[in-house]
Amino acid sequence: MTTTRRRVGIAGAVVGAASAGVAAAALAKRYAVGRIRLRPDPEASEPLGELRGRQVTVTTSDGVSLHAEVDGPDDSPLTVVLCHGYTLNLDSWHYQRRDLRDVHRLVLWDQRSHGRSARTSAEDSTIDRLGEDLFEVVTELVPGPCVLVGHSMGGMTIMALADRHPELFGEKVKGVALISTSAGKLAEVSLGMPALLSKAVHKVTPGTVSLLGRRGALVDKGRHAANDVFFLVLRHLGFGDSKSVSPTVVDFVESMIRSTPFEVIANFYPALMSHDKLSALGVLDDVPTSIVVGDRDWLTPVDHSKAIAAALPRARFTEVPDSSHLVQLERPGAVNDALRDLLKRVAADLQE
Repeated sequence: MTTTRRRVGIAGAVVGAASAGVAAAALAKRYAVGRIRLRPDPEASEPLGELRGRQVTVTTSDGVSLHAEVDGPDDSPLTVVLCHGYTLNLDSWHYQRRDLRDVHRLVLWDQRSHGRSARTSAEDSTIDRLGEDLFEVVTELVPGPCVLVGHSMGGMTIMALADRHPELFGEKVKGVALISTSAGKLAEVSLGMPALLSKAVHKVTPGTVSLLGRRGALVDKGRHAANDVFFLVLRHLGFGDSKSVSPTVVDFVESMIRSTPFEVIANFYPALMSHDKLSALGVLDDVPTSIVVGDRDWLTPVDHSKAIAAALPRARFTEVPDSSHLVQLERPGAVNDALRDLLKRVAADLQE
């Protein structure tokens, strides 16, 4: 009896200590997040995600309803089409929309299964299909010449369009901006880890993502419950200067990612890892091109943008200091300057 009581007592002590440890970790996490949020935040009053344009729906050839918005002056001679990245939505272009909408006609759209666009199957979650979606968006919503701007997966979408419809480039597509993206070999990215560890992570990740994708609803519940943890992780990994990045911006990005179902994340993951459009880049050499990347980008590292630049010798390359993968939100001024420079070059070509 005494032995049994002793075991129960020990077990109770272990459970109690573990519970106390979990509670202490949760308290420390909340304290850390709370301190960050109390710091002065110049972006606190920025209406992130609140800018709206004329809402339209583009129905694709395979029956998927894509949400899009048209903004800016309709009489502008040039349309800027903004293609967002993986797990984000069209609101990720907030600062670009804010600063360009007074002068240029803008088309922003949610890629299939993202934002307010309809969900699709895993079989139709491919980069080539996204390229075809972009073709249909441009065909329906762009009456004249345009410039295509893509971030991350959005840049890959533009490359897929170039691969499938090269005749558009130089005729309708007059310029391209590729921001924090890659032409291929993402499965070889080190993710900032030592080579052996990175190799091991890449080996197990596809199966893990696929398994979790089949339990997407359960994973999503966990994601919603762990938003403070994700805030801290995103702040450190998604931005180049975690100490100065706005908590409001981090919250904004976190809400976009969290609103993307994990099943969608799992469906697109294989397409991103197998993406290879280096051979299609030559099509872009026919138009003015801008390449922008953060110097601390660990998802689509600087070397990937440099590889694109090597294939496009006439492109202008901008490496933004102290910034990571979400450079258009972290350093919007530098990105917008590069876009304005591109638009000036395109406008000059149109006047010739």
